[in-house]
Amino acid sequence: MKPAKLLLVEDDPALSELLEYRFVNEGYAVRTTPDGDEALLLAREDTPDLVILDWMIEGTSGIEVCRRLRREKATAHVPIIMLTARETEDDRVRGLDTGADDYLTKPFSPRELLARVAAVMRRIRPALAGETIAVGDLSLDPVAHRVVRRGETVRLGPTEYRMLKFFMENPGRVFSRNQLLDGVWGTESDIELRTVDVHIRRLRKAIEIDGAADPIRTVRSAGYSIEPA
Repeated sequence: MKPAKLLLVEDDPALSELLEYRFVNEGYAVRTTPDGDEALLLAREDTPDLVILDWMIEGTSGIEVCRRLRREKATAHVPIIMLTARETEDDRVRGLDTGADDYLTKPFSPRELLARVAAVMRRIRPALAGETIAVGDLSLDPVAHRVVRRGETVRLGPTEYRMLKFFMENPGRVFSRNQLLDGVWGTESDIELRTVDVHIRRLRKAIEIDGAADPIRTVRSAGYSIEPA
């Protein structure tokens, strides 16, 4: 299996060097930059598997880099872990709302960051490798485009398949309608928000089994997620 590709965006030279050393020793392929504008260029040239992103960096700010990565189709699904000295709840919420998957406040232990990255990679590696993804009693083969629930093949339309795959690659994470539009249809889509609800209903109907719980969870005023049934 090819090494996971990390993009490390950190303008503290000592910290950047330390983290690069630790991640390379763990078998990751690491590219580094202290600059937000260069980070966006590097991500476009070669899509990383995960981005470690400092908030306060040179050029374009980390929060804006995160926002732009989420807007671009190639990087919309790439996990982002933000590093920052900002400790307030409002800052953490802002970072997560912008699209960060995790948030680590400075000073932090490199060991903790390694553990968090490893946890994210365990979750996304099956999809990267073309292996079957499983959540609860649902399994999805991204190579064969086949979905199975409790031994029965599930028939899905193209949009419902992409939506289910998006959910299953991110189990437990709640996505707003706007995030689902970006992740499933792409940022250039003109699809209306209510269309998301229509496809959620179709997906639920397609994977429904008598006596089994609905794995698609509605989170009031927040969005939708998938949980093991």
